Amino acid sequence: MKIHRIFKAVPEPVKANTLNLANELGLPSRDAATPKLIIGRREWIALPDLGVSPLNAKTDSGARSSSIHAKNVVLSPDEISVSFTTTNHYNEQITCTAAVARTALVRSSSGTATKRIFIETTAVLPGGFRWNILVSLANRSEMRCPMLLGRRALSGYFLVDPQGAHLLGPRRHLGKFRIKPQA
Repeated sequence: MKIHRIFKAVPEPVKANTLNLANELGLPSRDAATPKLIIGRREWIALPDLGVSPLNAKTDSGARSSSIHAKNVVLSPDEISVSFTTTNHYNEQITCTAAVARTALVRSSSGTATKRIFIETTAVLPGGFRWNILVSLANRSEMRCPMLLGRRALSGYFLVDPQGAHLLGPRRHLGKFRIKPQA
C-alpha cells in the first residue's frame, strides 16, 4: 500500500503586520509550493493609486477577475484612460482617473457576458502588504462589498479561510495613504 503525503494547514495567530510577515514568508512569490498568508472571506483594502481607502473587499476564488464598484464611467476619446466615480467604506464619492489596461468580456455568475474596462492598480492590506492587481470597472451597487478580489489577484499570495473575515487586521491598520493627484 502506497502512503501519500497529506499536509494540513493550521492557522497560527502571529503578532506581526502583513508586510513583515510577507517578507518572512518570502512573499511575493507566485510559486504554488511557497507559504501563503491566510485571508478571510472579506478583508479591508486600500487602493492608494486611486485615492480610495478603506474598502471592504470580498474574496472570491470562484471569480477569475477582480472588480470595483464604478459609476459615471467615461472612456477618453483615445481609449487610453478612463475616469469613474466610486465610494469608500464611509460612502464618500471619489472620482478616479486611471490608464486602461485592457477591455474584455466578463461573464457574470448569472451567465451574462458584458464588455468591461480593466485598470491596473496597487492594492494594500492592513499592515502594509502591497501588490499590483488588475480590476474591472462594474456596477456593484447591489452588492454588499464594493470590491471583489478574484483568483487572479489572490493566486500565489493567499489561502482563503471562508469562516474568517478581516483576518489581516482592522481598517485602522490600513494607515493613511497619500492621495495620488489625478492627472
